[in-house]
Amino acid sequence: MESPENSVGFDSDGSLETAERIILRWDSTASEEARGKMIFQSDRDEVDRFLRAVDEIQRSVSSLSFSSPPSFSSSSAATDDQEVKANSALQIAMARLEEEFRNILLSQTSVFEPDSLFLEESSVSGEDSTDAPPEEEEEGSDSGSGSSRLTRRRSSYRSTSSIREMDLISPEAVSDLRSIVQRMVAAGYSRECIQVYGNVRKSAVDTILKQLGIVKISIGDVQKLEWEVVEGKIRKWIRAAKVCVRIVFSSEKRLCSDLFDEEAMGDTCFMETVKTSALRLFTFPEAISISRRSPEKLFKILDLHDAMGDMLPDIEAIFDSDDSSSRAVYLQASEIQTRLAEAARGILSEFENAVLREPSVVPVPGGTIHPLTRYVMNYISLISDYKQTLNNLIVSDPSTGSDPNPNAPVIDFTELDGKSPLALHLIWLIMVLHFNLEEKSHHYRDASLAHIFIMNNIHYIVQKVKGSPELREMIGDHYLRKLTGIFRHAATNYQRSTWVRVLNSLRDEGLHVSGSFSSGVSRSALRERFKAFNAMLEDVHRSQSTWSVPDAQLREELRISLSEHLIPAYRSFLGRFRGNIESGRHPENYLKYSVEDIDRIVLDFFEGIDPFFEFLFTGPFPIVPRWNNLPGNDISLARGLCVAKC
Repeated sequence: MESPENSVGFDSDGSLETAERIILRWDSTASEEARGKMIFQSDRDEVDRFLRAVDEIQRSVSSLSFSSPPSFSSSSAATDDQEVKANSALQIAMARLEEEFRNILLSQTSVFEPDSLFLEESSVSGEDSTDAPPEEEEEGSDSGSGSSRLTRRRSSYRSTSSIREMDLISPEAVSDLRSIVQRMVAAGYSRECIQVYGNVRKSAVDTILKQLGIVKISIGDVQKLEWEVVEGKIRKWIRAAKVCVRIVFSSEKRLCSDLFDEEAMGDTCFMETVKTSALRLFTFPEAISISRRSPEKLFKILDLHDAMGDMLPDIEAIFDSDDSSSRAVYLQASEIQTRLAEAARGILSEFENAVLREPSVVPVPGGTIHPLTRYVMNYISLISDYKQTLNNLIVSDPSTGSDPNPNAPVIDFTELDGKSPLALHLIWLIMVLHFNLEEKSHHYRDASLAHIFIMNNIHYIVQKVKGSPELREMIGDHYLRKLTGIFRHAATNYQRSTWVRVLNSLRDEGLHVSGSFSSGVSRSALRERFKAFNAMLEDVHRSQSTWSVPDAQLREELRISLSEHLIPAYRSFLGRFRGNIESGRHPENYLKYSVEDIDRIVLDFFEGIDPFFEFLFTGPFPIVPRWNNLPGNDISLARGLCVAKC
């Protein structure tokens, strides 16, 4: 279609009257036929005639307003009458174009399948979409004609490779809409044009967002949801938000750029269309960023933080105008990411204090791995998975002097020179966990079991660190060797506290009486010694066969170590004094165990606790248990139901 400047065909006398007749024929307020038909759904010749008539009326109005004769002129009345008729025809034409504008927009509103939009967005990450040079508008092109194709230069706002624009409206319809916009703007009807466009496209964008699962929800409503529900919504929101920003909003921005020559007008229409949707889109992450902090929220908050950071360049590129409402969208998104970062830092700090002060006093049966140990180490392992993000967020060393307990751990930063702040926080978490475990070990009545408890838990920590290359790199071999020394020392302490007394019963001291050495063994003392050994062995077996060393390799190493000390000592003792007992009465009461029996007994040790407690403390439950308000909760036997099977 021809632009107002280039239109032709109304140069002869009476052209104004001809233009008026064409326009009045399409006056929907006066003609039933005009109400039932749309011009742009007619043949293209009719469209071109109507647009040329509008151009003629606009020229006539401009010409008459600039060349009006003085009021005392004899031709003044005739000129005034012409101007009134021209203005009336122009108003009718603008009302009709507004109606046509709305109808084209409504008829071109596409219904997208959400899956197709998700597929579009997911294909972006692997595609190199370098912008092609912008196409300049061809000189002399028939840009005002309803049948012409759009070849104008597009906006240069596309600055990221992740943006994927779609044709929301067909190129033919865009050309028709541009021809209407040009004439409405030239006639001073910009406000009406913006209003119609904003109302129609805003409704279309709202529909797309609803299809993507972005619905209106208040911050308060989000914060009332259970966290398990919120987790699922976060996953869906991240996926939908990328589609909204990179496809929906970017495509709307391009459409406005295509339709409106004036950048300011295009930006105004764009914000009229998407502002409400954009604010609705970011309500959800804003609610998460200011919600109550708890340990289990950290990783989804980091997912949100990364998603916002990933989208921020796109948001800045799309909402790039100087208009305050446009900048407000970008600033809101940027502030949400900042608050999410603050929330992540706060959660980590609060988690450290929670682990340090976790108050449970019920000893776990069998000295097995404490639920807190599993929880913290799985938590730390997940933290290492977010190393790249957290290295940027965690920029200060842990605060280690906040606990009033004089025995609380203190980190020696000089030993850990060169470690990143994040690595120091992880080491500090392990240190406060170790401190808490030592405190819990004091609740065991049996000192040997307390040593088993420390050995199991520190060994578990070491294995978790070794099992994660990222975590091992951050913790470092120096501190890992220190932890290894701790659990080996606990194993040694266990053997001393349990078996020194048993092995002492197999020594010769106290068995000999005065006189000849060959006949100086006290049979009664020897009987008491065998009875004492048997009783101690049975007592140890009865208790320690229910103790637990969950790691098979550690359990085997501990049994081998026991066998290497116990079996040679018993074999030697039995070999020296068996004859003395067998020559007396009821030798079976004293020689109850052979060397092979002792070997089998050792194999029974550390097999684990009763099945009921085994289920309670190591049942097949989620990797990270949901411990809300960790500092204030007492970890009873029931708390073990939340422990992972690791």
